[in-house]
Amino acid sequence: MSEFVSQIFGNAYWLISYILPFLLVLTPVVFFHELGHFAVARWNGVNVEAFAVGFGKELVGRTDKHGTRWKICAIPLGGYVKFAGDANAASVPDFDQLETMSEEEKAGSFIHKSVGQRSAIVAAGPAANFILAIVIFTAGFMIWGKPVSDPVIASVQADSAAESAGLKAGDVVVSIGGTKITSFNDIPLIVAPNAGEEMTIVIDRAGSKRSFQITPREKEFEDRFGNVQKIGIIGITNTSEVGNFRIEKMEFVGAFKEAVRQTWYQIKIPLLYLKDIFIGKKSAEMLGGPIKIAKYSGDIASQGIASLIQFVAFISVAIGLMNLFPIPMLDGGHLVFYAIEAIRGRPLSEKAQEMGFTLGMLIIFSLMVFTTYNDVFR
Repeated sequence: MSEFVSQIFGNAYWLISYILPFLLVLTPVVFFHELGHFAVARWNGVNVEAFAVGFGKELVGRTDKHGTRWKICAIPLGGYVKFAGDANAASVPDFDQLETMSEEEKAGSFIHKSVGQRSAIVAAGPAANFILAIVIFTAGFMIWGKPVSDPVIASVQADSAAESAGLKAGDVVVSIGGTKITSFNDIPLIVAPNAGEEMTIVIDRAGSKRSFQITPREKEFEDRFGNVQKIGIIGITNTSEVGNFRIEKMEFVGAFKEAVRQTWYQIKIPLLYLKDIFIGKKSAEMLGGPIKIAKYSGDIASQGIASLIQFVAFISVAIGLMNLFPIPMLDGGHLVFYAIEAIRGRPLSEKAQEMGFTLGMLIIFSLMVFTTYNDVFR
């Protein structure tokens, strides 16, 4: 009996601590992604048959006056918008249906729109994710502010990249890798994804600017939630006294600019990591999937609603970027097909498209298995 009760409380703990935060993070991200597709499709006269958050069996839904079925489905790991002329949720054309369409039906069919219109509709999903992130970051900088500290080096760790490069306590960091540094908090954003990459660091030493070459070293550490991270570090520290730690609330223009900058970093960091994987400089062990997102969602939710909202922005960028990868079935794969169509003057053959979508499905399934294995192994 006690074991049964412990199991119930254990399941309740996971539900409240991880599953609910996971849904709170993923659902708005998916909704805005699909809303991007939906809005641009409607503007271009495409009939939308279904707007779904999740996959599988419909849990709840309603049909609007335009005939679109809005629904929430049982498997909360994505979503889709199904257009007239689509065979499935991945917007694979229904070639049999296309042959029997009337002229009126063709006018509302996605596949019968121009290459430019289809490209805009497909690109609108990832664009909506990036816009959502910028909006959240902007609001966050205006409401809660941004942690800021003067970019002054308080100390240099022994046997570190910074010591090897010749940096000293009291140096003021002006730029790294050509990026201007306005706060010490900016430094990890630039250094973390560049382990092993030589960079130019410009410092102000007693009023005189000097340049040094520095190569961040990779370090593995465990955060306070037990998540293992691998990042580049150069071995410099700051203190509240030297750095003048503070929280600065921003006006709209400054907050928006910083939000765009933050969003760009969240795009750049995973792209650099993926590049290093492909050239063999790093392993793919840090790639994660739904389990990792759920784990981080629960961890960050424990820090408060502000942190969880910020995490929604990070995940929104990640989902937008992932969907732009040139894999058939994803938005990026569709855009590749449309680019080929624009160059050739006609779409790929039905057989070529079907082969591409089959290959894309295999790639996506393989990635899901691999990232889930990584999550479980960790």
